[in-house]
Amino acid sequence: MRRTVFNEDHEAFRETIRAFIEAEVVPVHDEWFAAGQVPREFYYKLAELGVFGIRVPEEYGGAGIDSHKFEAVMYEETARAGVTFGGSGVHVLLGLPYIEMLATDEQKKRYLPKFVTGEEMWALAMTEPGTGSDLAGMKTTAKLSEDGTHYVLNGSKTFITGGVHADRVIVCARTAAPTAEDRRHGISLFAVDTTSEGYSIGRKLDKLGLRTSDTAELAFVDVKVPVEDLLGEENKGFSYLGQNLPSERWGIAFGAYAQAKAAVRFAQQYVQDRTVFGKTVASFQNTKFELAACQAEVDAAEAVADRALEALDAGELTAAEAASAKLFCTEVAHRVIDRCLQLHGGYGFMNEYPIARLYADNRVNRIYGGTSEVMKSIIAKSMGL
Repeated sequence: MRRTVFNEDHEAFRETIRAFIEAEVVPVHDEWFAAGQVPREFYYKLAELGVFGIRVPEEYGGAGIDSHKFEAVMYEETARAGVTFGGSGVHVLLGLPYIEMLATDEQKKRYLPKFVTGEEMWALAMTEPGTGSDLAGMKTTAKLSEDGTHYVLNGSKTFITGGVHADRVIVCARTAAPTAEDRRHGISLFAVDTTSEGYSIGRKLDKLGLRTSDTAELAFVDVKVPVEDLLGEENKGFSYLGQNLPSERWGIAFGAYAQAKAAVRFAQQYVQDRTVFGKTVASFQNTKFELAACQAEVDAAEAVADRALEALDAGELTAAEAASAKLFCTEVAHRVIDRCLQLHGGYGFMNEYPIARLYADNRVNRIYGGTSEVMKSIIAKSMGL
């Protein structure tokens, strides 16, 4: 089946990104993996390519292209090369939508030019120790000062991807107590300057996968946040989070599909080169059947991911559709990557092989952005169950 989601502009961008990865990322990716993060300077290189500004309006230094398809190309090309770009995906996929949706004209003038150039990297801080997917249970607070000039932020966050390098973090905090009727009431969003007094980075977390992304714990002790950095209206943060979750879940779904596709490519190359019992591994019927089955699953995941992408660009991707895409694509990736690692034998367990890193990186897809169980609940609710 001919794929129709990308046009000539996207393919030209693909060539540019592929060449960039080969020249700037592949030679040093092992160093990033060992360090547990990419160098902060690397984000300036991505900015020079125009990666951060594709969807940013031209008046703020971006290209003004209202589409996620270039991001989709990035997912495919990084997976294809077996590399990751650290927290840069959070900067664009999670940070930008909140600025687009909630920032005032004055805020956009302050935030977006530096967003495009990489001078200010953004992250999103929702999860707290002990709350997980239960965002309504958050305890971080932001109290308005008596003179009304700033909020005083206190609390902590965990699992914050991009948290080490971030210059601004969208922090979710309680500005009012929950009500008996709605425990989600009272959450607000703030664009917090990470150089603020009382803001601190705790541990850089030691993760199973996604080793090059700087994931951290954050703490806030009487951090003064100017009222000018409140995003949107007070106490409506939970509804804002819900509006942006479909795009976040599409990103996870598409990234998972891209990983599954890359796994088949890695396995196909390996079994054609590897010889056992005097024959290539590719010559055995079991190998052919396994890879054929994996390819069929990848084809299905590609169709689902592409359909969700088109719906997202059209502004029509619903919460249930995004949940369905995430659930399907992440489960497919889980099965496919596991089977492709098996075809590598013992070498599949070695981190020097991209399939091993892919196996570890892929595992979180069924957890973050809402667990698979949460996705099933959303889908079931949309079915009237």
